[in-house]
Amino acid sequence: MKTQRLLRAGIGIAAVTSLTLLAGCSGGDDSATGSNSGVAPEGETTTIQFWHSMSGTNGESIDAVVESFNASQDEVEVVATFQGSYPETLTKLQQSIPAGTGPDISMVERAFVPLLAEAKVLADLNPFLESSDMSEDTFVEGLMGNITFDGELNAIPFNRSSPMLHVNQTALDELGLEVPTTWEETEAVANALVVKNGSETSRYGITMNYESWWPISLIVQQGGSFFNEDGTAIGFDEEGVEAFEFIKRMQDSGALYYPPTTDSGNVVGQMFLGGQVGMVVNSSGSIGGYLQNATFDYQTAFLPEGDRAAAPTGGANLVMLADSDKQDPAWTFLEWLINDAEGGQRFIKDTGYVPFTPAIAESDEFVELFEAEPQRKVAYDQLANSIDTNNSPHFAEIDQEFLKTIQAIMYDDADIETSLDAFIERANAILAD
Repeated sequence: MKTQRLLRAGIGIAAVTSLTLLAGCSGGDDSATGSNSGVAPEGETTTIQFWHSMSGTNGESIDAVVESFNASQDEVEVVATFQGSYPETLTKLQQSIPAGTGPDISMVERAFVPLLAEAKVLADLNPFLESSDMSEDTFVEGLMGNITFDGELNAIPFNRSSPMLHVNQTALDELGLEVPTTWEETEAVANALVVKNGSETSRYGITMNYESWWPISLIVQQGGSFFNEDGTAIGFDEEGVEAFEFIKRMQDSGALYYPPTTDSGNVVGQMFLGGQVGMVVNSSGSIGGYLQNATFDYQTAFLPEGDRAAAPTGGANLVMLADSDKQDPAWTFLEWLINDAEGGQRFIKDTGYVPFTPAIAESDEFVELFEAEPQRKVAYDQLANSIDTNNSPHFAEIDQEFLKTIQAIMYDDADIETSLDAFIERANAILAD
């Protein structure tokens, strides 16, 4: 059954066999005190390969952090390599791990970690944390889903985010509108923000990325969950219908612009900065770029709530591969990222991702930053509403089915209830396999 799941997730037969063999030989002493120390002889430098998915200014921030680490000492050199989007990075890991050509450390989208953890190709980071007088309590509680399996800590949070409401406050103020806090208010404000020139719309009320996390958050806000508690079936029914009816009402009225599947993040971001849409549901990781480029009063807000407040988390974690023969030097870099102000703290400040440790959020630098840029504090505070219900090794595959359903509903005006029933049937069949 595991082999079939990995095949559907994009790993070929040879790769599955190799993953199985790898799982059988990756345990044991591969820890902070084990045989895979990878420490170079005295006077020599150990090179660590670090794969990531950050491009543009975020990629520049990664490069700057790595450069700072390399300059801070001469025992470990980290080589950071951009591998494409989160799915592209996952595919390359799936191909490289069986071949023995994978990196020592990789960035992995949070929802993809269970797939690799189930294949037993990720190192347990608990011994490393313990060796550095740290624990899981070092990190923000709301970011710790999807990383612990069979008693092992298989990832640590890093470039983490949450979907939130980004607002052109100037546009709202001109119309005397308040930032919406509920679905009903969102629909009203989005419609009020629309500006039409004849048959052309020069400003939409709201837009969103082409991805699954806002629909999932809406489902959770209505009391549903993406998977049920034990991960054996889809955890929503009418909640999904209510979520998509809400989105479709705004689309049908002309208030919501739904973007193309390709490069949707840049499309909606450019529309927002260009004044072509008044509000956008997008990642908190967009805050830095919006702050830098907005020519209007830019503000952020919690996701408007339905029956309850809820927001999933997104972004990526960092993992160490179980077959790395340089685990101790790799941990030297990870420990530095966690604790050094020039490491993760600098990256978070430069990009707008949420602080992944309370220590970062409570540092003098971030207390001052939150006062100067309250948009960032909103993102951090929303983590108190974090509810992640897509914790399953099957998520990557089932999410593709969900995205097909979103396409049918949003692009083709397919019947919502029929489309969701078909999705649930397909997804439950995958879960039952």
